[in-house]
Amino acid sequence: MVFFFVSFQTSLSTSQYNVIDECWRSDPNWEHNRMKLADCAAGFGSRANGGKGGRIYTVTSSDDNPANPEPGTLRHASTLRGAVWIIFARDMQIQLKLPLFVSSHTTIDGRGASVTISNGACIRVSNVRHIIIHGLTIHDCWESSPGHVLISKARGVVNIYQQDGDAISIESSRDVWIDHNTLSHCADGLVDVTLGSAAITVSNNRFFSHNEVMLLGNSDSDLVDKHMRVTVAFNHFGPGLMQRMPRARLGYVHVVNNYYEPWGIYAIGGTSNPTILSQANVFVAPDDYTKKQVTQHKDNSYSSSVWRSKRDLFLKGAYFEQSGEGKKIPMYRRGERFRVEKAKFVPVLTKDAGALLCVRNRPC
Repeated sequence: MVFFFVSFQTSLSTSQYNVIDECWRSDPNWEHNRMKLADCAAGFGSRANGGKGGRIYTVTSSDDNPANPEPGTLRHASTLRGAVWIIFARDMQIQLKLPLFVSSHTTIDGRGASVTISNGACIRVSNVRHIIIHGLTIHDCWESSPGHVLISKARGVVNIYQQDGDAISIESSRDVWIDHNTLSHCADGLVDVTLGSAAITVSNNRFFSHNEVMLLGNSDSDLVDKHMRVTVAFNHFGPGLMQRMPRARLGYVHVVNNYYEPWGIYAIGGTSNPTILSQANVFVAPDDYTKKQVTQHKDNSYSSSVWRSKRDLFLKGAYFEQSGEGKKIPMYRRGERFRVEKAKFVPVLTKDAGALLCVRNRPC
């Protein structure tokens, strides 16, 4: 297998967009060329096509029937066979009664509407490939009771167990891109990636008002997560976040060009020998002098875990405790790509993190 080491420093583009956004945001005809978005992912999730090449399905109703979803609803659209690009007819607040399972080759595209999923169950990406979730506001996701849910037209209705209350849970899935969403205040994680998931990018999201933000790896004993590869880029972490931005186990994580407001406990943590490259991020430490350290090793794997900081910008006394031996750089493969900007540009690169207010016939 050929590896491409494509992480490098460059000057900020004249567009003032990051490498993902400059691919599509300047086009005033984005509404008529929505699937262009699928060409714009960067990092390990670069190949995530979502519903590119499939039909466009317009959600017209905020109703939810987990076992027998009605046409026009988000759940009905998410269970369809084949490639589907889901858009919304108008602003919506959707309260899911049970978790929403997303079928392979699906894009949920909230551009052009204000779409909120809250005060109920939320999104589960399970045993699928090629998923894009873009432009949603997700908050107040709570634990859900067991119940019957239509997983997809192909897999049918199943009885699911109680869910933890994640905003977006990704398990046993590949080629997933989570971009430009606003996430806060849920019962468990905001984005969790577990059970052998790989080729994931989490980018341009706004995270705030939450405890355990992002878990990468199910448990210390789930060795399937050794193959996990996740890019965490251009996100704005804060205010009101405590920890797990992210917390990693076993796999490889490239944390790059993110902006961190002061954290409550730590910013980046891990167990069971993950490899973490923190590159050109901005870390603003909390005032509490006992919490200035960016990193926290959650077990005794300090000497064997390779954690590296490269050209990060540390403010208000923040510092990164490096560990392990050897240099680690992202092993991006053919078709995967990432352009790293200098840390001093990160406030500009992340200023539009979260769900965008896109207006038709104008650049987004």
